[in-house]
Amino acid sequence: MAATVDAHGRDGAPRITVLDFTDHAHDSAAFGQRLLKGMRETGFIVIRNHTIPKADVDAVQAASTEFFALPEAAKSAYAMPEHQFQRGYSPFGTESAKDRDAPDLKEFWHVGRDSIPGLPGSPSVSEIESFDSATRRLFAEMDRFGCTLMRAIGQTLDMPADQITAALDNGNSILRLLHYPPMPERGGEGPSVRAAEHEDINLLTLLLGAEEAGLQVKHRSGQWLSINAPEGAVVVNAGDMLDRLTGGVIPSTTHRVVNPTRERAPHSRYSMPYFLHPASDFSLEALPKCLEMGGTAKAPITARGYLNERLREIGLAKD
Repeated sequence: MAATVDAHGRDGAPRITVLDFTDHAHDSAAFGQRLLKGMRETGFIVIRNHTIPKADVDAVQAASTEFFALPEAAKSAYAMPEHQFQRGYSPFGTESAKDRDAPDLKEFWHVGRDSIPGLPGSPSVSEIESFDSATRRLFAEMDRFGCTLMRAIGQTLDMPADQITAALDNGNSILRLLHYPPMPERGGEGPSVRAAEHEDINLLTLLLGAEEAGLQVKHRSGQWLSINAPEGAVVVNAGDMLDRLTGGVIPSTTHRVVNPTRERAPHSRYSMPYFLHPASDFSLEALPKCLEMGGTAKAPITARGYLNERLREIGLAKD
């Protein structure tokens, strides 16, 4: 088996656990236990040797760079505010963190399922021949891997198989292509940051392609930890829905993307987070085993109800 990096270094300082996914094939139950332990510590984990093909990642990185280089008018033609920006293009400054007035310094594109009631399919980008096929392939691969991880967590927490299936069946999951434009005139901190401190809404987030530094997670001690994942690894973190489902046993941890140093400010930052959502009618209620582990139950709410509530808070939906 490949080595597992613990949640604390030799000096006792907290750090993000790194797992090797090849261990899952050897002993899925043991892998699930280590996954749970690492996520309970920080809400974040790094996984090497995952199943998401590098060729698919590279194809979307190239297509994403090409798309965000298009003129603003061309990109804005794909904006869908009438659908809460859950598909297509979201212009620069559209989204802000919860309880923050200043917008984040980013633009992004959303790919999602075509089968979600009330939502259209992802628009087709005519300017880039490979864009549609590349993004759909990566969506499918990240969805497959994200569901595998969610099943491992669910089984470790004694979640019945039919309940896991109900949660993962046709959820409104989203692949987001993110572009943080260069900031040559304002490296370092300022009134706005690339992404202000926040928590994700969904069950699990899978992050690929964040080669530029800047992602930080806030440990429960109050210390900010920089995420420097090995090349090709996927960063996984818990969202608010998983926090609610586990009664806080797996925390939805605050994280941010800080502004670059002055040396790196002239460079764009790209990343590809995938947000794994449960089915819209899935009820977010604390699992019995999590309550036995010290979790705290909150009032039940459907995934759809919770998503709509949070989209209003971050400015992507109106009251």
